[in-house]
Amino acid sequence: MWAEVLSVTGLAVASALIPLINIEAVVALTVTQGDAPAWVVVLVSSLGQMAGKLVWYYGGRELERFRFVARRMEKPRAKAALERWRCRTEGRPWYAAGLLLVSSAVGIPPYAVIAVLAGALRVPVVVFLLTGLVGRAIRFAAVIGGATAVVSWW
Repeated sequence: MWAEVLSVTGLAVASALIPLINIEAVVALTVTQGDAPAWVVVLVSSLGQMAGKLVWYYGGRELERFRFVARRMEKPRAKAALERWRCRTEGRPWYAAGLLLVSSAVGIPPYAVIAVLAGALRVPVVVFLLTGLVGRAIRFAAVIGGATAVVSWW
């Protein structure tokens, strides 16, 4: 069981950094084919995902230090887009938290993009982590529910 848990944790971190790794498939297979309890898989996959998303978040906080991003941010369209998001979230912490929660649970807009945006907009890291953990736990619980329902049909 511990090997499964460590594997899921590592893959969750990796999938947070490399979107081509499908953590939902890993979670579904681990619960339906492995020995680890579902709540443990939800917990470690959520924690692993948020550990990886912290890299995106802190990268967003340092966006202006990257030369290629700084050049793109000089364009009026990019400046306007960032300013729109800043206006939407500034002074409205519940709006930012709601967007983070929905994105982390549903994946629309993509959570990696929202993690970078949250860092760039200086959303408090505690808000980012709590909403992300809750949203990811909801997402993985839903994946597990769907996977076990499909397996029980066979």
